Amino acid sequence: MLTTTISDFRKEIKQYLDKVTDNFETLIINRGKDSGVVIMSLEEYNSLQATYHELSSKKNEKRLDAAIEKLKWGQTFQKEILEE
Repeated sequence: MLTTTISDFRKEIKQYLDKVTDNFETLIINRGKDSGVVIMSLEEYNSLQATYHELSSKKNEKRLDAAIEKLKWGQTFQKEILEE
């Protein structure tokens, strides 16, 4: 996670945005007392939105937890079986 001031961000905007998009960094721009802005890549934002959606209901959360447990115990289907 990167942090900077608004003044420094203005001076080096391209370098900061390159770090955010190329290195999956999150940038926090301090704007004064208890105020700031977070900048993240579109890919990271979309990933967070997808995670939020998947965990937005107890039913989805339980389904994902069950799938994770199956993976841990090797209880998965082979690709060939699923394609039949």
